[in-house]
Amino acid sequence: MRIRWTAAPGTGRGDVPPLRRGVRSPGPGDRRESPDERADRLWCELLHEVRVALTGVQLLLAFLLAAAFTPAFARLAATDHSLYVACVLFGAAATGALTAPVCVHRLVTGLGVKPEAVVWAARLTVAGLVLFLAMVAFALLLVLRLVLSPGAALLADAALLLWFGGCWLVPAVMLRRTATLRRALAETPSPG
Repeated sequence: MRIRWTAAPGTGRGDVPPLRRGVRSPGPGDRRESPDERADRLWCELLHEVRVALTGVQLLLAFLLAAAFTPAFARLAATDHSLYVACVLFGAAATGALTAPVCVHRLVTGLGVKPEAVVWAARLTVAGLVLFLAMVAFALLLVLRLVLSPGAALLADAALLLWFGGCWLVPAVMLRRTATLRRALAETPSPG
């Protein structure tokens, strides 16, 4: 996810918001908000998204960590042990990436860099979601290998990864295309 800011005229910088406090400019959907208001709104929206994703990571990671202490865990094949270790590491990395925005915010609060912090937090959130997807894929593969043949497990896991990709990416791509078309139509001068 890339957050685009409208740069101050003449700065030539599209990634950094104008530093003029209190100046209201049209944002997405003709929303009139100052750069600080936009940063606050984006920050709140991002935190809500992180809460949802982090809950999923925590639940799956808790089950995975508990699984290592069951008697059946010792009977897993070496490949399954490797899948388990990779899955736990992906889960820990996802937890780190998804909790990082809170740490970044806490460390830079009061420095006047909230718009930049929002951009960093968005990047970390996307990284956390990718790591979460890897954790889910490895966890599913591990479980499916116990009940299906290795080939069938890999096929089912790949199909579920495609489903995740479709659920996560297709709506976003379509909505971005719609927004781009709307912007292009709004900028096109009317004939006459």
